[in-house]
Amino acid sequence: MTQEPIAAQLSPYQVDVKKGETYKWCRCGRSKNQPFCDESHEGTGITPLEFVAAADETIILCGCKETGDAPYCDGTHNIL
Repeated sequence: MTQEPIAAQLSPYQVDVKKGETYKWCRCGRSKNQPFCDESHEGTGITPLEFVAAADETIILCGCKETGDAPYCDGTHNIL
């Protein structure tokens, strides 16, 4: 049975990423290593979203887990 994701926080995370590196964005909200996965989703039926950074840059990742543009923040936290 799939559980619902929980909001890790009601604001985004600003993180630095390195071009070509693979990251796992936490979709379940249970990770202690937000906004990245630490395998806390085990048994929830929710899996992380894996992505490869396109450039060395600072990106804004969703903290509320309700974005329509995962893993990026789309401002949805403003209406929760």
